[in-house]
Amino acid sequence: MNGIFLRNSFRFSSASAQHCRRLISTTPVNSRNIDHIKRVGVVGSGQMGLGIAYVAANVSRLPVVLMDISKEQTDKGLAFMNRLLEKDVAKSKITAEHAKGTRELVSATNSMSSLSDVDIVIEAASENLDIKSSIFRDLDNICKSDAILATNTSSISITKIAAATKRAEQVIGMHFMNPVPVMKLVEVIPGLATADNILQDTLALAKAMGKTTTVAQDIPGFVANRLLMPYINEAVMLLEAGVASAADIDTTMKLGTNMPMGPLTLADFIGLDTCLAIQKVLHDNTGDSKYRPSVLLQKYVDAGWYGKKSGRGFYDYSQ
Repeated sequence: MNGIFLRNSFRFSSASAQHCRRLISTTPVNSRNIDHIKRVGVVGSGQMGLGIAYVAANVSRLPVVLMDISKEQTDKGLAFMNRLLEKDVAKSKITAEHAKGTRELVSATNSMSSLSDVDIVIEAASENLDIKSSIFRDLDNICKSDAILATNTSSISITKIAAATKRAEQVIGMHFMNPVPVMKLVEVIPGLATADNILQDTLALAKAMGKTTTVAQDIPGFVANRLLMPYINEAVMLLEAGVASAADIDTTMKLGTNMPMGPLTLADFIGLDTCLAIQKVLHDNTGDSKYRPSVLLQKYVDAGWYGKKSGRGFYDYSQ
């Protein structure tokens, strides 16, 4: 997700301004000690999982076990991490010694059983309830009894995912934004049964990873995607209706409302398959027709046009 900046300014009375600040204040600074979190597991070595592993090792300096059932995927993930480290060294953001230490902190595995001794697992698999529920059933059986089970879902109910386990009080949402090394926010979502100490430990870990946190209730899409996906979907509907070209829609929002990028470019960067999956969660779980996915978005996904990662989406990235 990308931050949205509006150019407009508003004038409030002193009393209104104070009330507004109380309403929009971010999560209080968490000074909780997390020395008991000594080892992190990450399930899924795609763009999000790799980013989470990278930040956990590179910023919080915690050992990370990166797990994916595909060895090809973990190999690609580690190779990408090496490129990120080399780039940061070249830009003098970190030293070569620091980069070496980060590489040594991350190990890869293709077996879920390798997560048996981690203190927290952050799942970053496909945005699909059945897949996530299956993973959490396995984690519940494999991980030690006091391990936190976190999901990076961007829209699916934490309570539903937690129901696949016998430790619902230790399941929580930890929604990182893409790309993880760059974006500062982690949206933290407790489920219906999540214990407060699990919430506080998760907030503290995110802070140790250099992130700012917000806390959202367990509703479809939480806050970020409850706002963002309808915006993207409406842009796709405008394109579908022939109201304007993709470039003109994006330029209108960039130069007219000071967005850092247009909605269709943003969708391509997120992944059109991911956008569609989230939009379907919103529509299916609210029953509200305003969340109905655009027919054109479904067509693009059916065609394998997922955006930047596939080389084609609303724009052509093949060159």
